[in-house]
Amino acid sequence: MGVRLVVVDDHRLLAEALATALQLRGHRVLAVGSPAGVAADLVAGRRPEVCLLGVSAPGEPGAFDGLRRIRRERPEVAVIVLGPVGELRGVACAFAAGAAGYVPSDERIEVVERAIGRARAGEAAVTVDVLRGAFDQLLRPVAEPDDEAVRLLRLLTRREVQVLARIADGEDTAAIAAGMRIAASTARTHVQRVLMKLGARTRLEATAVAARTGLLERMADGRRTADG
Repeated sequence: MGVRLVVVDDHRLLAEALATALQLRGHRVLAVGSPAGVAADLVAGRRPEVCLLGVSAPGEPGAFDGLRRIRRERPEVAVIVLGPVGELRGVACAFAAGAAGYVPSDERIEVVERAIGRARAGEAAVTVDVLRGAFDQLLRPVAEPDDEAVRLLRLLTRREVQVLARIADGEDTAAIAAGMRIAASTARTHVQRVLMKLGARTRLEATAVAARTGLLERMADGRRTADG
């Protein structure tokens, strides 16, 4: 039996792709939105059983303000956070805010679906990878993980970083070309190079890799610094 869902993610492309996949599996998606901050508003006007909340930077202040509002105003709605698992603080913040579960943002749809079922049943929905990563950091707090985001950022040119940001926003090749004022053939070349450097086969997979590693967050920080 399908579950009534609201699907929200910081990156529109991921939200729409996840919503489509879940609809094909028989679930009823009541609303799709982006960024994560709109989750509480979308839930308020509907009656979902579960809200999927994709957060790219769970350790940032205010990342779960919307989750806290949902728990306060609609406590019957189970909220599952989809996010990176490299930072224990972000996972802890999600559960402290009232999350019913936490699933890696690049996890398979089957795993997400199982988490939805557990959350609807009132059970904790936490994947083994999340628990393993959390305990690994607790037991070995001095170990510094490789900064994958920095490595990937060094591989990309300035133009490719701009293209990746537009891919994450859900733009197709024509929109990328128009927005950057370049030829469509040039845009396609940039897209292919971004996919190759991130080791991704599709745009969705590239966005997931960039979100999971924190690359999108670093790109956003870079834009804010440049603007400031």
